[in-house]
Amino acid sequence: MIISASRRTDIPAFYGEWFMNRIREGSCTVPNPFNHRQLAVISLRPADVDAIVFWTRNPRSLLSRLAELDDRGYRYYFHYTLMGNPTWLDPAMPPPDQAIHHFKKLSDTVGPEKIIWRYDPIVFSNVTDTAFHQETYGFLARTLRGYTRRSVISIVDFYKKVAKRFQDLSCQGITIQRPEQEVAHLIPALVSLARENGMKIASCAEDIDLRPYGVRPGKCIDNDYLYEVFGLNVPYRKDPAQRKACGCVTSRDIGMYESCPCGCVYCYATTSVERARTNLRAHDPLLPSQIKG
Repeated sequence: MIISASRRTDIPAFYGEWFMNRIREGSCTVPNPFNHRQLAVISLRPADVDAIVFWTRNPRSLLSRLAELDDRGYRYYFHYTLMGNPTWLDPAMPPPDQAIHHFKKLSDTVGPEKIIWRYDPIVFSNVTDTAFHQETYGFLARTLRGYTRRSVISIVDFYKKVAKRFQDLSCQGITIQRPEQEVAHLIPALVSLARENGMKIASCAEDIDLRPYGVRPGKCIDNDYLYEVFGLNVPYRKDPAQRKACGCVTSRDIGMYESCPCGCVYCYATTSVERARTNLRAHDPLLPSQIKG
């Protein structure tokens, strides 16, 4: 079994103590997103966990605890999102220099093969245009050279809740743009920048076919990657709970929606930032579930 920690929230940034408590206890409970009275009990014992996949923008609360995971025999790797977006897109992200520092520290701790740089989702606007993304990606790729081997990109999806937030930005003079024309200009440049800095580049659950530009469809929870890094044989079975374009293998996600307080405008996992902040304040790291139902 592969544990996803988590597509739904940033466990390393905000719930590291809870996660380690659950590791020590050997299990956690995850409420059904549509019916919180239904609880799934998920084993976290080393014998039952093939690997853990972390998703984060800030691993601060987990960095000092990784040695314990190693001592307990867990395999794991990180997806680390580092974008350099303006604050109207990512209002609560660490400053770029701090995020880069944490990225490098994490890479030094676990090794560059166990940390994947995510530059996603790419949002095109009259402010964050092709030139912005090319310059930002180029700066980050050069800065992270040697600290990672892989880069993941995707184009933003216009979910209903996200589209409403994008519309609200218009009062600030910000116009979100559909990506059709920009993709053909930007993606080849990102491919070249990744290659120049020793990185393989892949897409994440992308409906737009980026293969003509040199970007292969990726698997964020990737059986091939697990074999490459850990020598772990995981049979490929597409996760039926994910979108059609997602190539990830089956995993169990232990996070909960409405629990990340960052307020990223394009986030699909949080409907109300205020509700997420309330849930975080009410969080008890000793409980079996991340958030009390």
